[in-house]
Amino acid sequence: MQLKRVVVTGIGALTPIGNNLSEFWQSLLDGVSGANLITQFDATKFKTRFACELKNFEPTNFLDRKEARKIDRFTQTALVASDQAVLDAGINKNNIDVDRAGVIFGSGIGGIFTFQQEVMEYAKGDGTPRFNPFFIPKMILDIAAGQISMRHGLRGPNFAVVSACASSTNAIIDAFNYIRIGKSDIILTGGSESVICEAGVGGFNAMKALSERNDEYTTASRPYDMDRDGFVMGEGAGVLVLEELEHALARGAHIYCEIGGGGATADAHHITAPHPEGLGAKNVMIAALNDAGMVPEDIDYINTHGTSTPLGDGAEVKAIMHVFGEHAYVLNISSTKSMTGHCLGAAGVVEAIAAIQAVVNDIIPPTINHFNDDPELDHRLNFTFNKAQQRTVNAALSNTFGFGGHNAAVIVKKYVA
Repeated sequence: MQLKRVVVTGIGALTPIGNNLSEFWQSLLDGVSGANLITQFDATKFKTRFACELKNFEPTNFLDRKEARKIDRFTQTALVASDQAVLDAGINKNNIDVDRAGVIFGSGIGGIFTFQQEVMEYAKGDGTPRFNPFFIPKMILDIAAGQISMRHGLRGPNFAVVSACASSTNAIIDAFNYIRIGKSDIILTGGSESVICEAGVGGFNAMKALSERNDEYTTASRPYDMDRDGFVMGEGAGVLVLEELEHALARGAHIYCEIGGGGATADAHHITAPHPEGLGAKNVMIAALNDAGMVPEDIDYINTHGTSTPLGDGAEVKAIMHVFGEHAYVLNISSTKSMTGHCLGAAGVVEAIAAIQAVVNDIIPPTINHFNDDPELDHRLNFTFNKAQQRTVNAALSNTFGFGGHNAAVIVKKYVA
């Protein structure tokens, strides 16, 4: 089979450092931290009292008030990002075949706000079951994909992808595969997550996964720094419009970049900890390179998983050294989680968007909040600390890893006719 080429023709981004693509990208270049004290609930009794929340996001500015009440926050953000992407791509029900246009969308947790609210209300009562009729359809993970398809009238493939923090990268890879084997012309793909609530923060605190740097929250996300103490929770959504190349050219679409390839592996090691030698991370980068028909020297930039956890950052660096060898000292590395926090199931697409923008603009966004070198890491590597760097970026690789040992990586590259 002759595989078809797949390009990106639309982008939507709703992030802790910008509510659209241009705001997000400028904040990345400026090294803006999205961290602040939590506003969505009273976190004063929690070990972690800060997060990277969305700023100035009012769902009813974008969605009908009555409809907004029927969907969880993770779906609200997904719809807003999808609107941006569809508008950016210039597609509508009249200029595409909606039966060949689909939605493949990811989330790690889904409607935890709704689940928490309904259970807490029930617990306050006398045991009589009184639940909102929208409880289940608000909570289930696949509802964001379903709502996006209904909003835009897309009747092609439609499903949700769940692989913890690798979810939206896996969704992008699935969408890429559906198009390149000819099953679809266009797919809206990406992910959303919104878990900054008592259950979300309390659960991750209990695992000792979150930073507890409450007095220095704006600098708490410190990937590759000696004093990193855990990740900072983020939220948001990102949507990419993936399109078959000839289809995009026929309708005169703007093309951001081409999807080169993707890979997916498992650590098969531990429920939350990475393989200490980065085995799964190594294998997924090799798989992505092989799928793209590329060699390590073709990659100019890696947007790393880089969560700011003591174990995770070191394991990923080991994997990069193994795969890229001497070329590891030539390419740029950065973790944009230092600014956005960890958007969990949305992290993959948010970081893929950062990688796409690096390819389009030939600028590497920085890893901010670096203060002290970790002697366990090889600092001959260019971690792009604290300041953006200009360089030609022909191809970039984006890594995401999730609890359960899930690994996914996608390669984006400059579009060449």
